[in-house]
Amino acid sequence: MGIDVSKPFFDASLMAVVDHQKQPIDTARFENSTDGMKSFEKWLKTHNAPLDENALLVIENTGIYHRIIWSFCSKKNLPIHIGNAAHIKWSFGIARGKNDTIDSIRLCQYAQKHYDEIKATPALDPVLMQLKDLVTSRSNLLSQLTSNKTYLKELKNVSDITVQKHLEKAYKTAIEGIAKSIKSLEALVAKIIADNTAFKTNYNLLTTVPGIGHITAVYLICCTCNFAGKPSGKQLACYAGVVPFENKSGISLKGKNRVHKMANKDLKKLFHLCALSAIQHCDELKTYYNRKKDEGKHPMSILNAVRNKIALRAAAVVNKQTPYVENA
Repeated sequence: MGIDVSKPFFDASLMAVVDHQKQPIDTARFENSTDGMKSFEKWLKTHNAPLDENALLVIENTGIYHRIIWSFCSKKNLPIHIGNAAHIKWSFGIARGKNDTIDSIRLCQYAQKHYDEIKATPALDPVLMQLKDLVTSRSNLLSQLTSNKTYLKELKNVSDITVQKHLEKAYKTAIEGIAKSIKSLEALVAKIIADNTAFKTNYNLLTTVPGIGHITAVYLICCTCNFAGKPSGKQLACYAGVVPFENKSGISLKGKNRVHKMANKDLKKLFHLCALSAIQHCDELKTYYNRKKDEGKHPMSILNAVRNKIALRAAAVVNKQTPYVENA
């Protein structure tokens, strides 16, 4: 099955495979709501679709709009793969034209073609979703707070003093309110981490890695679904965009090794801050940074190597379930 999800509705395509023979694809549209999921379940029963390991549903990650479908699949034990939109799109090759129904058919064909290598996404964890929403809301509020403060600071050089005072007075309440809301969200995040054994265990392990603090540890738990898929260090580093890749072809293209632009930019920023902290307070990484700098390496190249090391160590401590021990 393939489903193309949008805010008001979703288009579903279903293909039965009998004795390795593909049957004609059937499509239908449903509301993206609880009532829509009931209609979708009746549609599946009409087509005798199994809700077990003999079925596979593929959707693209849409942020929040696919959560109702994800929750339905988790309750019914229906294997679902929530894939990266760019990866799935590129797998189609050259594709001309698109609409919601065609996209669902392509997702259905993708599921049939790659079923033997696709990994099912872990069941939806309501507590993890709460944590994600709190962390995302905190980031949005922090962005607003920074934007307001920056705007007032820039106005000091160009605005009339009287107007400036009125603006500062007007913004003061908003800034204090946002700051108060951020503290409230941070308290809720801390409570969820403390009350959930699985989150708390991985959080404590992650914070043993030099450079990783509270915010980065919580964000790693959110973006990896608490390391449910047990990503390797290389996978995590690649996801964060801190792995340099070759750019060579024959004799005509000889580019330098560079990190790829496709990455989780927020996680990359956090790893950058972790690296800056680590080269100041971790003797091992501080020595490494200074040694490479003396060898003539570019500072940003060295910092990226430190970011890579932190990503590798973060995955290692969680996968091995042992705290990080600094080399003597």
